[in-house]
This record gives sequence, structure tokens and C-alpha cells, in this order.
Amino acid sequence: MAAKIRLALRLILAAVFLYAAWSKLRQPWLVFAMSVDSYQILPPWMVFAVARTLPWLELLLGLLLLAGIYLRYAAPVCSLLLLIFYAAMVRAYLSGLGIDCGCFGVGEAVSPATLARDGALLAGAFGLCFLVYRREGSGMRTSA
Repeated sequence: MAAKIRLALRLILAAVFLYAAWSKLRQPWLVFAMSVDSYQILPPWMVFAVARTLPWLELLLGLLLLAGIYLRYAAPVCSLLLLIFYAAMVRAYLSGLGIDCGCFGVGEAVSPATLARDGALLAGAFGLCFLVYRREGSGMRTSA
């Protein structure tokens, strides 16, 4: 049963990360930079760095999750990334910023629905970490 849950969580998170990467990579990076900047957290140089690299990191994580390789590294990185996203979204929502979340490109405002969705994804990522590290053996390649 745990193997099926782990597989489901892995594939759901892979699909989300791959779609998020695709939605950002298909538009000019400056469009995503505006979404990152709207959170009012990072200095301009870091906004540009995040906007240029984050979609590629999401693509890499999505591919690793989809393939089921290096899960001992990919799962915690996904959890950390989703935790950072969630904290930024909660801060923006509580501050009343009324901004696009930037999760899947432009056009989706930070709202209770986006917070619930990202909270569920974060819980799923934590669950995947638990299941990956609970498993016996410490091999670099894990299947399912």
C-alpha cells in the first residue's frame, strides 16, 4: 500500500512540476520575473536569477520524480521549494498584496484556493519524503 501511495505522490508532484516549468518556459522570462518581483521579498538581482533558473529547476525535479531516480534528493528539494512557495504566498495573501501567484504563469491570483492547492501539494511532498526515507536501503536509484 505504501508503494502505491508513494508512486501516486511521485507522479502527481512530477506532473505539477513539469506543468509549472512548461508554463513558465513558454513565455519570456521577464514575465515570470514580474510575478517573482510582485512578492516584494527579493532584491532585483535575485528576482532575475530566480526567474531565469527556477523553471529549469522545476523541469529537472519533475523529470527526476517522473523517472523515479534520485528520490532521496529530489523529494526533499521539492518539499523545500514548495515550503518556500507556500510561505511566500501566505505572506502575500496576509499582506493583502492581491498578486498573481506565478505558479503556472500569469493570471492566477493568490487566493484561499491557491493556498489550499499549494498546501495540499506541500503535504504530499512531505508525505513523499517520509515514504522515501522510511524505505529500507540507501541506494541512489529507487524505483516506484
